[in-house]
This record gives sequence, C-alpha cells and structure tokens, in this order.
Amino acid sequence: MFFGMKILLVTAHPVKHSLCEKYSDTIAEQLKSMRHDVVEENLYESRFDPVLSQKEREDYYKEPYDTSAITGEVERLTAADALVLVFPTWWFGFPAILKGWFDRVWVPGVAYDHADESGPIKPKLHNIKKVFVVTTLGAPWWVDTFILRRPVKRVIKMGLLGSCARPCQLRFISFYKCEKVDAERLKRSISKIENELSKFLSN
Repeated sequence: MFFGMKILLVTAHPVKHSLCEKYSDTIAEQLKSMRHDVVEENLYESRFDPVLSQKEREDYYKEPYDTSAITGEVERLTAADALVLVFPTWWFGFPAILKGWFDRVWVPGVAYDHADESGPIKPKLHNIKKVFVVTTLGAPWWVDTFILRRPVKRVIKMGLLGSCARPCQLRFISFYKCEKVDAERLKRSISKIENELSKFLSN
C-alpha cells in the first residue's frame, strides 16, 4: 500500500505567470494526484523577509536559537518528508529571497547543531528524505556545466544537504536558455518534470 509523503513545495520567483510558477503549479497538481500531502510556500506571495537581522546573526551562537520570528517556516520545514524547490538561477546563484530563506530558516537547532572543536556541524533535518529541484537559467547548458561547474547544484548537494540533511536523495533539473520559451518547448519541459517527479517520489 502506498502512503503519501508530506512535501514542502517552496517557490521563489517575483513574476506572476512566470515559467517557474507554471512549473510549480504543475508539480503541485501532480503531487496531489499522487496522493501526497503538499504544503505550498511561495516566498514572494507570502512576502518572506530574506534579511538576516543583527539579532538573528548574533543568536547563531546562542542556545537555544530564537525561532519566534520564523515559527511557521520552521514548522513546515521540520514536518516535511520531502522538499521541492522551484526557482530561477540568477548570476549562477539563488534569488536573494531564497538565499535568505536558507539563512533565516536553516538555522542552528533546526537544520543543524554546531560542530565540536574539530568536527563538522551535525545534521538535524533527518526528516527530509528526498529533495527535488527545478531551476531555470538564461545561460546555455555548457556555461553552467563546464565553465561554472553547476554552482547551485553543488551548493545544494554538498553545502546544504550534505551538512543538514544527509543522507537524502537529490534530483536536480536545470532548464537552460529560458528567457524565451515557446509552447512546444514548454510542453516538453513540463513532461520531463512530470516523468522525473513520478519516478522520484513514487516510493
């Protein structure tokens, strides 16, 4: 018998009816049709504040960390079995609002515990078993792959998940040259997402 997962779907794009929004809507609909429990968090629509305050930064080294300003975000992250991220890659990095979500929500006591004197930080997001990422880029694939060596994927895989949610499975899909996408290409890209999502989150 299949038991659905609790999935947190985080979307970060400022433009309504953007390609990322289309992909996010497609993902939400498919996950629900697969009987997963989907919690949607659109960072722009919710007006998430990405700016790490002085107090929050100082609290990074205090115990316990004060999460009172991000209670809802923490609850959604720590309750999820899987995480889906949909966002554009800008200048080969995260949109500021998504980077701020990592800065302010993936904090000590939530995503990890501080290291001992000589060891690595200790992961705490043991609840996250799978992470599915869809990102759009204006650049061609060879620039991201051969010149930059896929920096966003490396940060997610090695920096974030490697530090806070290991071991978990990662599926990362990049769509390149996305400044202009015609109807046929949109159809193909949505089909790719649906096929990959079905395989990745079906068990």
